[in-house]
Amino acid sequence: MTYTEKLIKTKDLYPFEKWRGYFYPNEEEDLDGMEQYTEENCATAQKIFEELIDKLIQIGEVGNKKDKEKAFETAIISLNNLNEETGDCLIETGEREDLCELIDEICNATGLNTDDYAEGDGIADLWREW
Repeated sequence: MTYTEKLIKTKDLYPFEKWRGYFYPNEEEDLDGMEQYTEENCATAQKIFEELIDKLIQIGEVGNKKDKEKAFETAIISLNNLNEETGDCLIETGEREDLCELIDEICNATGLNTDDYAEGDGIADLWREW
């Protein structure tokens, strides 16, 4: 499998369709809804990953390690901002696990080793606030 194919294959792990299924509005004043999983928020999260993968393909398999790391930093900071815009409720425990697994797989597909980052916790842990 080529470098590009490996990166495209990671899209199989996208959790965003599952997230869309979480959406339900708050229909009663005293109950919490799951309004944060709107189509717009899920599409924005997915777009962040589409842009990350596109950038990594552009950098190429033998591209500069620092450029690859910068692409991850940009994506993770964008996820931080999206989560903050939703009142820090878009990325909770299950979503964090989904995203960390996805980011680790993308990282490995680029030839970077997730164990080399954040004392083995993965590259997302360098910048994530969720």
